[in-house]
Amino acid sequence: MTEYQTIDSRDTAVRDGSIKLHDAAGFDGMRRAGRLAASILDAIVPLMQPGISTAEIDDKVRELTLAGGAVPATMGYRGYAHSCCISINHVVCHGIPSEKTLKDGDIVNVDVTPLLDGWHGDTSRMYLIGDVALKAKRLVEVTHECLMIGIEKAQPGARLGDIGSAIEAHARQHRYGVVREFCGHGLGRLFHDAPEVVHAARAGTGPELRPGMFFTIEPMINLGKPWVKLLKDGWTAVTRDKSLSAQFEHSIGITETGNEIFTLSEKGLHKPPY
Repeated sequence: MTEYQTIDSRDTAVRDGSIKLHDAAGFDGMRRAGRLAASILDAIVPLMQPGISTAEIDDKVRELTLAGGAVPATMGYRGYAHSCCISINHVVCHGIPSEKTLKDGDIVNVDVTPLLDGWHGDTSRMYLIGDVALKAKRLVEVTHECLMIGIEKAQPGARLGDIGSAIEAHARQHRYGVVREFCGHGLGRLFHDAPEVVHAARAGTGPELRPGMFFTIEPMINLGKPWVKLLKDGWTAVTRDKSLSAQFEHSIGITETGNEIFTLSEKGLHKPPY
């Protein structure tokens, strides 16, 4: 049975398996954190060119996060030592920044989570590097469509499975694989919390969506099969068939009448080309 917990924004959040229902102050905190997260992804657009290393991108993300009055939530999280995750081509998620440089034709996901005044603004976006093949561009386009279709289903009174069902149906129309091993999650004062937001699910199943819920939707869509494997570093997930993978992520809150996206770009840089 799903347990819901109404919490005051001043309460200490505890990861106890319950789905948190937040107050107006919580929405305000998430707006500020989400706005900063989106602005960071906006600001790195000029950097996303062939020849730049992912370590340089990570340094810029850290600089922008600190300048915004926040800290990168990923630094020190379960031993992770970087300010963001950068996933290239067949890397599904959690790519580790390094001296590896971006190349012409790459597709790249950058995932940031500034922690601002106790609230987590979690979002990721795809970037096209140089001259990108049409099939890769189309994968990125459809992945963004999957995200927005999922968000449309996130309405009060709906079920969590409605989100994943809509995402999976759209991806399958294009014969793409939907990653199941990684999912969206609740967040707020906690980086990862209940519920898990699976991107391939059955409509009408799962917890009811109620006003005050905060969570991410972050579909990972593969050009080939949905299966992934984890590399020896314990973080980097890649497609088993080495096909391209794309991902977009927003943090949202359920309202009385629909939902609010906390991590929209104020500059309108929602998807490439930028």
